[in-house]
Amino acid sequence: MAYKDYYDVLGVSRGASDADIKSAYRKGAKQYHPDKNAGDEKSADRFKEIGEAYAVLSDPEKRKVYDQFGHTGQVPPGYGEGGGFPGGGNFQGGDFAGFDPGQFSDFFQGLFGQAARGRAGAGGMGGMPGGQQVNIEDLLGGLGGVGQGRRFVQNVEGELQVTLAEAFTGSDEVINVDGKRLSLRVPAGTRDGARLRLAGQGPGGGDVLLTIRVLEDARFDLDGDHLTTTTDVPAPLAALGGDISVQTLGGRGNLSIPPGSSGGRRMRLRGQGWPKKDGTRGDLYVRLNVTVPATPSDEEKELYRKLRELQK
Repeated sequence: MAYKDYYDVLGVSRGASDADIKSAYRKGAKQYHPDKNAGDEKSADRFKEIGEAYAVLSDPEKRKVYDQFGHTGQVPPGYGEGGGFPGGGNFQGGDFAGFDPGQFSDFFQGLFGQAARGRAGAGGMGGMPGGQQVNIEDLLGGLGGVGQGRRFVQNVEGELQVTLAEAFTGSDEVINVDGKRLSLRVPAGTRDGARLRLAGQGPGGGDVLLTIRVLEDARFDLDGDHLTTTTDVPAPLAALGGDISVQTLGGRGNLSIPPGSSGGRRMRLRGQGWPKKDGTRGDLYVRLNVTVPATPSDEEKELYRKLRELQK
């Protein structure tokens, strides 16, 4: 009975974290899944081997037994009878009573099958009404992808980019997952880093998890609940004061410029910022950019000359 290095099967180190083991399993199971390798017996065997390795290493108690006794190929006699397994002989995720170890490899049978027999007693596969056997899927934690007629259930994660205006008003989007077009709605007021879940829309009935990435905007900056923009103000209007129309994310707003305003002045339009959870909105801050004509007319030049003389 050849020793099976489950860590090598998954391509992880012996000190691998639970997250590393899970990630390696998903990657391998996806690569060798029978749906993608129809008729390929080597891929099918590899797929089962990956599933078996994950069944052991993903369970802290099974992994502990494997690390301690795996090199010997069997558990010492009586180990499962005297409370050697945590919890009086029960592995987390499935009691060995009634479990058929023959569904896995010879190595697995030699190592864990003895524990099953130790728990079942001399009567064979006892411990469950009518000698019922535990399905292999129970041992695997219901992950799917191992056994006949089961699809590999996979959660798919990705990012969805939207413009600032789309995040502000909300938008309808269409994405492609595993060859399937999915429609979704980005809610109004969505912020960068928000997560959307499409339950049951992934491969095999898994979930699609999307992280929203809000693109930078050329005109508006978002800071918390508030927006900031810059607007041009003609020099005469800045000097004398008056009203101007300002572009907002929701349309346009009216801004009253006080007389004697200089470039860089920051003004506020209340309630024109980002939507809040309570239904209100933040504020829009407007920086003034005082401008002069790039190509002034003769009349404008004459007026600027007079203004220059007055300033002297």
